[in-house]
Amino acid sequence: MSTAASPRRRATGRVTLNDVALAAGVSPITVSRALRGERAVDPALVARVQAAAQRLGYVPDPAARALASRHGTHVAVLIPLLSNALFVDVLEAVQRTLRPAGYQTLIGITHYDASEEEQLLREQLLHRPAGVMVTGLERAQATRQLIAQSGVPCVHLMETASAPGVYSVGFSQADAGAAMTRHLLERGRRRIAFAAAQLDARTMQRMDGWRREMTAAGLHDARLEWLNPAASSIALGARMFEQIMAVKPAVDAVFFCNDDLAQGALLAATKLRVAVPRRVAIAGFNDLTGSDQMMPALTTVRTPRAEIGTAAARMLLALMRGEPVGERSVDLGYELVVREST
Repeated sequence: MSTAASPRRRATGRVTLNDVALAAGVSPITVSRALRGERAVDPALVARVQAAAQRLGYVPDPAARALASRHGTHVAVLIPLLSNALFVDVLEAVQRTLRPAGYQTLIGITHYDASEEEQLLREQLLHRPAGVMVTGLERAQATRQLIAQSGVPCVHLMETASAPGVYSVGFSQADAGAAMTRHLLERGRRRIAFAAAQLDARTMQRMDGWRREMTAAGLHDARLEWLNPAASSIALGARMFEQIMAVKPAVDAVFFCNDDLAQGALLAATKLRVAVPRRVAIAGFNDLTGSDQMMPALTTVRTPRAEIGTAAARMLLALMRGEPVGERSVDLGYELVVREST
C-alpha cells in the first residue's frame, strides 16, 4: 500500500497538514496557503489541496494557526445578554460579515457586570483572538488597560466615542431619548414619566436626553423618574405601568427605555381599561419584534442594530488586516417611528 494512500496521523488520530500535503503531492506551506485562500497559489493547486483535505477529513487546528501567526482566526465579541433581541441582531450581522472573511465569533456574555466583563476578556485574550468587539464605552479601568495593552484591534458597539485611538460604531443614545421626549411634548403631553429597567449606561443616557428636554420645557420633576434595576421584561413593564397610573397628579405619557417594557404597559392598559393614547401616551425604544403589532401599535425609536453589527465588523476587518480606517467613530443615527400609541 502506498504512503499516499495511508497518510500518517498523530497519536490522537487527527489528520495533519503534512497528511494533506502528502496526499496532494505538494509542500505543507502550499497546503497552508491554499487553505487560507491566498491569491498567489495556482487555482489548480488550490483545487487539488481542497480535494485532498476533504477526502481525508482534514480540519485546521486553530490553536496551531494562532501560534504560527501570533493571532487566531476568531474574534471575541462581548455582549451583555443573549436574551435581548437587540444584541442577537447585532451578533447575526457581525457573523454574516466576518465568516466569509475566514473569521469565527467567540461570544462572551457579561450580564452587565464590569467584573465579569474583565474576566471574560482575560480568558478570551488567552486564545489570541485576531480582534475584539465590546459593547458600549463604560467599563472597569482594568478592562480598558487589558484592551490597550493587548495589541489586539478593538471596536466598540452601540455608542460613539470621541477619545483618540478608540474605534466605535453606534449612535447617540441621549439624542435619541431627547427626540422621543420632544415628540411627546409636541403632542401636548406635559407630565411625561421616564420608566427604565436594567439601568445600564445606555439606558441612563436615554434618560439624560429625556431630562434635557423636560428641563428645557420647565417640566422636569424627579417624581416622574421610575427606575428599576431588575431585568427588562414585558411583565415588569406591566407592573410599572400599574404603579405609574396610581400616581397623583396623573401622568399623561410614559416613555419606556425599552420596547418590552412598553409592550407590557400596553397589555396592562387594556386590562385596566386605560385609553391609549387618549388618556395616556406610551412610547418605547429599539423597535423590537411585535411592537408594530400591538394594539395600539407602539411608537418607538428604531435603532440600526444590524447596520451597527455590519459596519463594526467591516471596521474590525480593516484593522485586523492593517488597512486604513476612514472614520474612527461612525454614527449611524436612529429613527423616530410614530405609531398609534402616542
